[in-house]
Amino acid sequence: MKLGVMSDSHDNVPNVIRAVEAFNDIGVDLVVHAGDFIAPFAIDPLADLSCSVVGVFGNNDGERVVLAKKFEQIGEVHPNLASTSLGDVTIAVMHYPELAIPISKSGEFDIVVYGHTHKIDIQKDKSLLLNPGETGGWTTGKATIAVVDIETLEATIHEM
Repeated sequence: MKLGVMSDSHDNVPNVIRAVEAFNDIGVDLVVHAGDFIAPFAIDPLADLSCSVVGVFGNNDGERVVLAKKFEQIGEVHPNLASTSLGDVTIAVMHYPELAIPISKSGEFDIVVYGHTHKIDIQKDKSLLLNPGETGGWTTGKATIAVVDIETLEATIHEM
């Protein structure tokens, strides 16, 4: 089983489309998005995923009512923290590192995903702590997603 991870897509629809294509080609079983979709139209390409999406809102997501409505067709979105699982692996998703770091140190979840910083971060301790970087690519000039092998909890970064 594989988990697709993305964050901070910031309305970059072409990069969201590329991420969806990559996730479908790889054959992920679930995608998590750690926030900052921005506008509701940026959600539309996620409907082409071959799996469902679990997301959380970020600090730049303004039209949350409409974003949540669009998510009804593709998965689920949460205000601050999402808790889900893939097989026997537990996953926590949030936007902010200030929440993610202590949660990962607790060992309560197998995988803890966050965004916000637009910087790739992969740490293994009690949990796999993962920031996939930014799918939008606006800040760093580098658009990235991550894929986690659920059996080994190994994360790989894919540049788009």
